[in-house]
Amino acid sequence: MREEPLIVEYYTDILCVWAWISQRRIDELTFHFGDKIEIRYRYLDLFGDAITRIQSQWEEKGLFDGFSDHVINSAAPYETAEVNKDVWRKTRPITSSNAHLVLKAIEQTNDKEIAIDFALQLRKTFFVEAIDISDLTILRKLVKQHKIDVELINQAINNGTAISALMHDYQEAKEMAIKGSPSFVLNEGRQILFGNVGYRVLLANIEELIKNPEVEASWC
Repeated sequence: MREEPLIVEYYTDILCVWAWISQRRIDELTFHFGDKIEIRYRYLDLFGDAITRIQSQWEEKGLFDGFSDHVINSAAPYETAEVNKDVWRKTRPITSSNAHLVLKAIEQTNDKEIAIDFALQLRKTFFVEAIDISDLTILRKLVKQHKIDVELINQAINNGTAISALMHDYQEAKEMAIKGSPSFVLNEGRQILFGNVGYRVLLANIEELIKNPEVEASWC
C-alpha cells in the first residue's frame, strides 16, 4: 500500500468544455480519495490563439456559431456543466493564456487551494456567465472579488515568475505529447488518460496505483 499521496497531474485548457464537464469527476475523486491523492493542476496551450483555432478547424462547420453549438451540445447531457448560449457565439475569448498566467501567478503567491478555487470560478465565469476571461482587466476584477491580493499577482507577472511557471507547464505537456484537455497523467507519466474519461475508469486506475504502487505499468 502506498504511503505517500499518489500524484495526479491534471492538464487542461481553461476554455475547454470537456475540462468543464470533467469538474464533477475531479470533485468526486477528491471526495473519495481525500489525502490519498494529490491533484496538481497544469495547463496546456489549446486555445492560446483561440480565434485562429476556431477559424481554421471550424471553417466548414459554421465557424463560431458551429463551435458554440458543439460546446452546448457536448455539455447538454451533464447537468453540472451548464453552458450559456452566448459562449463562443457572442463571447469570443482571444486567448486562454492570460487566464493561465493569472492562475500561475496565484499559485506562486498563495496557497494552491486558492488557485484551484479560482480556476473553477474562471470556468463558471466563462461557461455560465459568458464573460470574456481573456481580458486582463476582467481577470484582475475577478481576482479582487475573490479577495486575492492583486499587487502580489501583478508582481508575479511583472517579475516573470508566473510566465516561467506557465511555460514550464506548456513545455511539459509537449514533452509528454499530451493530446488534449483534459488529460490525467499518472505513474510519473507512464499512464495518460485523455479526453472524456468516465469516472469509473479514473477510479479503477487510481485505486490500482494506490494499492499496488510497485506494479510496473508495462511488461515491455
